[in-house]
Amino acid sequence: MDAALTHWINTGAGISPFLDKTMIGVSQIGVPLMVLAVVMQWLAKVDRYHVRHGAVSAGLAFLLGLAINQFILLFVHRIRPYDAGVTHLLIAPSADWSFPSDHATASIAIVAAFAMQGLPRRTIALFIMAFLICWSRIYIGTHYLTDVVGGGLTGVLGAIVVRQAYRENSRLDNLVTKIL
Repeated sequence: MDAALTHWINTGAGISPFLDKTMIGVSQIGVPLMVLAVVMQWLAKVDRYHVRHGAVSAGLAFLLGLAINQFILLFVHRIRPYDAGVTHLLIAPSADWSFPSDHATASIAIVAAFAMQGLPRRTIALFIMAFLICWSRIYIGTHYLTDVVGGGLTGVLGAIVVRQAYRENSRLDNLVTKIL
């Protein structure tokens, strides 16, 4: 079923040059744009301390999620869908394993951190960006659907761990506030 859904999402690849370029662009610059959006939260005027805490939490969740992925990659060696003949690849092939998707992890970790911080408008905007990034990774043929879901789960796990360890007004928060 995973291969069938992945193939279905990738079916449009190569048909519309405009859509292909758009999805490649989203895949390439989506995560950096999300990171920029998080950095821009530092300039927030409303509820400044709370939003800044959310931005730092998002950064920590992002890093922890990617670290979790590196651990998973030591044990899970899943070939890319284009190597299995499931998808038509629109970009250069990747040298690493397919599961989990780092793009999904990074983008969903940011969304989850802002959601856990109780910032709904920012969460919705970031979720739309994350969804497009995740969809683009399947569309361009570089990931299976479950690679993206797995990456999203590691991103959420990273955000949960950060939420537990880095609370507002905690010693760690006060230390980070002094540093930043």
